Amino acid sequence: MKKLVVLTGAGMSSESGIRTFRDSGGLWEEYDVTEVATPEAWNRNRDLVLRFYNERRKQLADCKPNEGHLLLAQLEKHFDVQIITQNIDDLHERAGSTNVLHLHGELKKVRSTLDENLVYLLNGWELRLGDLCEKGSQLRPHIVWFGEPVPNIMAATIMVRHADIFLVVGTSLQVYPAAGLMQYVPLHVPKYLVDPEAEPHYFVPNLTIIREKATDGMVKFTAAETGLPGK
Repeated sequence: MKKLVVLTGAGMSSESGIRTFRDSGGLWEEYDVTEVATPEAWNRNRDLVLRFYNERRKQLADCKPNEGHLLLAQLEKHFDVQIITQNIDDLHERAGSTNVLHLHGELKKVRSTLDENLVYLLNGWELRLGDLCEKGSQLRPHIVWFGEPVPNIMAATIMVRHADIFLVVGTSLQVYPAAGLMQYVPLHVPKYLVDPEAEPHYFVPNLTIIREKATDGMVKFTAAETGLPGK
């Protein structure tokens, strides 16, 4: 069975109602990213940071996987599907995908500020000041903030090096280090880029560009690689 490695970004989840940072009307127009998504912000104003992520969890509870998520899960019937996602939601898992690597953390999880290996599934949507880990330190969102290292990037690099097909959905490949993963895919491997704004800023061999939203692009990809209609 061929190994299909998929990199997904914000555009994958936006059709489920997840607000993105960069798009018009996105979160960056409402929040200064340096005030809610950096270690310095956490040290400066924990109340604000906790409120921001609590709002994101409440929103996520009302969202459902879209057709693009469901199609990716169904592709496990045809491929060994490995998903690398920049998204912090759990929509891939809820759609039925069984192999998902989160590059930027997971919204529904929290971790110790004393020991980063102590990670917990949050019960409910609210994380508060005074919620402590088993070692007595404040819990923080299990999110990779701007300025922090991306622990799973090496695992992601290994995955793309062994891809038989590489698919990018819902990201214009502007955010590093994830954007650099394309450069580790073997030259001969077929590559697909699904995004309305897709415009690689470097040459990529064997690349097919599908300038569509994630759901419509996934239908076209599924038809191209399986010969089956995406719906």
